[in-house]
Amino acid sequence: QVQLVESGGGLVQAGGSLRLSCAASGRPFSTYAMGWFRQAPGKERELVAAISSGGSTYYADSVKGRFTISRDNAKKTVYLQMNSLKPEDTAVYYCASGSSYGAYEYWGQGTQVTDSS
Repeated sequence: QVQLVESGGGLVQAGGSLRLSCAASGRPFSTYAMGWFRQAPGKERELVAAISSGGSTYYADSVKGRFTISRDNAKKTVYLQMNSLKPEDTAVYYCASGSSYGAYEYWGQGTQVTDSS
Protein backbone atom coordinates (compact mmCIF):
# COMPACT_ATOMS: atom_id res chain seq x y z
CA GLN A 1 0.00 0.00 0.00
CA VAL A 2 1.15 3.51 -0.85
CA GLN A 3 -0.10 6.70 0.74
CA LEU A 4 0.34 10.00 -1.08
CA VAL A 5 -0.16 13.41 0.48
CA GLU A 6 -0.05 16.56 -1.64
CA SER A 7 0.67 20.05 -0.38
CA GLY A 8 1.57 23.47 -1.72
CA GLY A 9 -1.62 24.51 -3.47
CA GLY A 10 -3.23 27.88 -2.97
CA LEU A 11 -4.21 31.18 -4.54
CA VAL A 12 -1.84 32.67 -7.07
CA GLN A 13 -2.03 35.52 -9.55
CA ALA A 14 -1.52 34.93 -13.24
CA GLY A 15 2.19 34.90 -13.95
CA GLY A 16 3.04 33.69 -10.48
CA SER A 17 4.61 30.47 -9.28
CA LEU A 18 3.78 27.62 -6.94
CA ARG A 19 5.56 24.44 -6.00
CA LEU A 20 3.48 21.39 -5.23
CA SER A 21 4.86 18.54 -3.16
CA CYS A 22 3.71 14.97 -2.84
CA ALA A 23 5.05 12.92 0.05
CA ALA A 24 4.83 9.15 -0.27
CA SER A 25 4.90 6.40 2.30
CA GLY A 26 4.65 2.67 2.08
CA ARG A 27 6.24 0.71 -0.78
CA PRO A 28 9.70 1.60 -2.16
CA PHE A 29 9.33 5.04 -3.70
CA SER A 30 12.34 4.94 -5.99
CA THR A 31 10.98 2.11 -8.12
CA TYR A 32 7.74 3.84 -9.02
CA ALA A 33 6.72 6.21 -11.75
CA MET A 34 5.06 9.35 -10.40
CA GLY A 35 2.59 11.63 -12.06
CA TRP A 36 0.78 14.89 -11.50
CA PHE A 37 -2.76 15.13 -12.80
CA ARG A 38 -5.27 17.93 -12.61
CA GLN A 39 -9.00 18.28 -12.90
CA ALA A 40 -10.72 21.57 -13.56
CA PRO A 41 -14.43 22.10 -12.90
CA GLY A 42 -16.51 20.43 -15.57
CA LYS A 43 -13.48 18.81 -17.22
CA GLU A 44 -11.91 15.39 -17.19
CA ARG A 45 -8.81 14.63 -15.20
CA GLU A 46 -5.68 15.09 -17.32
CA LEU A 47 -2.05 14.12 -16.95
CA VAL A 48 0.11 17.21 -16.52
CA ALA A 49 3.56 15.73 -15.95
CA ALA A 50 5.19 12.43 -15.08
CA ILE A 51 8.58 11.15 -14.07
CA SER A 52 9.83 7.58 -14.32
CA SER A 53 11.88 5.73 -11.74
CA GLY A 54 14.91 6.50 -13.90
CA GLY A 55 14.18 10.20 -14.09
CA SER A 56 12.69 10.45 -17.58
CA THR A 57 10.00 13.09 -17.77
CA TYR A 58 6.83 13.77 -19.71
CA TYR A 59 4.87 17.01 -19.96
CA ALA A 60 1.52 17.85 -21.45
CA ASP A 61 1.84 20.38 -24.26
CA SER A 62 -0.14 22.92 -22.25
CA VAL A 63 2.54 23.11 -19.53
CA LYS A 64 5.79 22.53 -21.42
CA GLY A 65 8.34 25.18 -20.61
CA ARG A 66 6.38 26.35 -17.55
CA PHE A 67 6.15 23.32 -15.25
CA THR A 68 8.96 21.10 -14.00
CA ILE A 69 8.52 17.73 -12.32
CA SER A 70 11.28 16.34 -10.12
CA ARG A 71 11.72 13.71 -7.46
CA ASP A 72 13.81 13.23 -4.35
CA ASN A 73 13.97 9.52 -3.65
CA ALA A 74 15.68 10.02 -0.29
CA LYS A 75 12.74 12.15 0.86
CA LYS A 76 10.16 10.03 -0.98
CA THR A 77 8.78 13.19 -2.47
CA VAL A 78 7.86 14.36 -5.96
CA TYR A 79 7.55 18.02 -6.81
CA LEU A 80 5.81 20.07 -9.45
CA GLN A 81 7.29 23.53 -9.92
CA MET A 82 4.73 25.66 -11.70
CA ASN A 83 5.86 28.96 -13.20
CA SER A 84 4.10 31.54 -15.37
CA LEU A 85 0.75 30.31 -14.13
CA LYS A 86 -2.30 31.00 -16.24
CA PRO A 87 -5.97 31.19 -15.27
CA GLU A 88 -6.54 27.93 -17.13
CA ASP A 89 -4.16 26.19 -14.73
CA THR A 90 -6.82 26.50 -12.03
CA ALA A 91 -7.70 22.96 -10.94
CA VAL A 92 -7.37 20.36 -8.27
CA TYR A 93 -3.95 18.76 -8.67
CA TYR A 94 -3.48 15.11 -7.82
CA CYS A 95 -0.35 13.08 -7.30
CA ALA A 96 -0.29 9.45 -8.44
CA SER A 97 2.15 6.57 -8.36
CA GLY A 98 2.42 3.37 -10.33
CA SER A 99 4.71 0.72 -11.69
CA SER A 100 5.11 2.57 -14.99
CA TYR A 101 3.81 5.47 -17.04
CA GLY A 102 0.11 5.02 -17.56
CA ALA A 103 -0.28 2.44 -14.81
CA TYR A 104 -1.10 4.59 -11.83
CA GLU A 105 -2.41 2.63 -8.89
CA TYR A 106 -2.36 5.04 -6.00
CA TRP A 107 -3.70 8.57 -5.71
CA GLY A 108 -3.46 11.45 -3.29
CA GLN A 109 -6.40 13.49 -2.08
CA GLY A 110 -5.59 16.51 -4.24
CA THR A 111 -4.58 20.10 -3.63
CA GLN A 112 -6.39 23.13 -5.06
CA VAL A 113 -4.62 25.67 -7.25
CA THR A 114 -6.68 28.77 -7.97
CA ASP A 115 -6.04 31.85 -10.05
CA SER A 116 -6.69 34.91 -7.91
CA SER A 117 -6.51 37.48 -10.71
